[in-house]
Amino acid sequence: MKLWGGRFTKETNQLVHNFNASISFDQKFYRQDIEGSIAHVTMLEKQGILTGAEREALVDGLNGILRDIENGSLVIDGSQEDIHSFVEANLIERVGETGKKLHTGRSRNDQVALDMKLYTRDELAEIDHLLKSLLDELLRLAELHTETFLPGFTHLQKAQPVTLAHHLSAYFEMFVRDRSRLCDIYLRMNYCPLGAGALAGTTYPLDRGYTAALLGFDGPTRNSMDSVSDRDYIIELLSALSTIMMHLSRFCEEIIIWNSNEYRFVELDDAYSTGSSIMPQKKNPDIAELIRGKTGRVYGALVSILTTMKGLPLAYNKDMQEDKELTFDAIDTVKGCISLFTGMLSTMKFNREVMEASAKNGFTNATDAADYLVNHGVPFRDAHGIIGQLVLACIERDCSLDELPLDVYRAASPVFEPDIYDAISMRTCVEKRNTVGAPGFQAMAEVLASYREYLRTTKLCGTDDREA
Repeated sequence: MKLWGGRFTKETNQLVHNFNASISFDQKFYRQDIEGSIAHVTMLEKQGILTGAEREALVDGLNGILRDIENGSLVIDGSQEDIHSFVEANLIERVGETGKKLHTGRSRNDQVALDMKLYTRDELAEIDHLLKSLLDELLRLAELHTETFLPGFTHLQKAQPVTLAHHLSAYFEMFVRDRSRLCDIYLRMNYCPLGAGALAGTTYPLDRGYTAALLGFDGPTRNSMDSVSDRDYIIELLSALSTIMMHLSRFCEEIIIWNSNEYRFVELDDAYSTGSSIMPQKKNPDIAELIRGKTGRVYGALVSILTTMKGLPLAYNKDMQEDKELTFDAIDTVKGCISLFTGMLSTMKFNREVMEASAKNGFTNATDAADYLVNHGVPFRDAHGIIGQLVLACIERDCSLDELPLDVYRAASPVFEPDIYDAISMRTCVEKRNTVGAPGFQAMAEVLASYREYLRTTKLCGTDDREA
């Protein structure tokens, strides 16, 4: 029998039950449901609504259910419509009439709002931990490649030389912002909806602040209608997850390009590649491609919840049940993608010589050649034209600026001296750029030191006593 069946004279149609039921997916937060119930009955006993013996029986019963679910002796089946009903029905079976007091002063509306917040909060902290591990790997690689030169691109055209450390640090900055967004969400969502009831609170003298403290919240929510109908934190989380996936996808796109025969900047480890069923020479970047592809899946979850919520009047509506499957899937997708990406990155081989040769052959030092002229008194606009002519000469000779003979340089401008070759070497081009944020060796050393300090001191989202 359903826990709400008193008002009804007929059993629910089986198809209606199946359509309405959520236990196939909300069983995912059985632990959070039980933790919330334990906090609730602890508060009820403190307020004199339950006796000490009743609280003890309920807590023992709930802990027994948790233990049995986790050791596999209690299987969550489809006999109940949701995890809340499943836990309560099992509790009544175990402790008898006392079990029927579990729901005193509580609605399924504030109960599900609590469970979803607790689950989301736990998963958000886990995603933050995975991002921190990715940042550790990015920093390790950046410190190894402060003098690995490669072309920087705009419009997918070779532009100016940078280092691999500088390129990697661009993604470091992106993922730092991602962590910041997660922690902002954590702070905004960390208020407890339990005690809001169906939408208008309750006549029982609940101590909502006490319940909130037991569950690690910063306090209770301040409006009971908003408490049960708020899904902003899910929308914010899915937005943040979409941004994380966008960053991963951009990086994967570059790895896919770099891994191609035309570039050969990187070689993926066999463990993160696959072959072809017909072409024996193939080594495909499938993991990078799948991460890139799964980005759309996470975007879809964000669009779905926004669409679901856009027309809902206050307060709770059954439509909100749709928040769970898509959020669970997005969270699992992002966690899997971050973990796989970190492993792929840590095992990838970077071909330094190929990268540097590509930078030289792409005229990425042309701006530095123009600066050389400017430093010898040639107006920049004239210098720009002279170097353009020299690039054209290189194209006709099929050589780089580094390989162009000095007499060709001097024919274009008499100010050129033999030191032009040192001025346009990859090392010099990078080394001279030491403004904040630039790829110069000194500038990068300072940035990498700040990254090390960031990773040493920044806490995981929601923690005060644990280092990230």
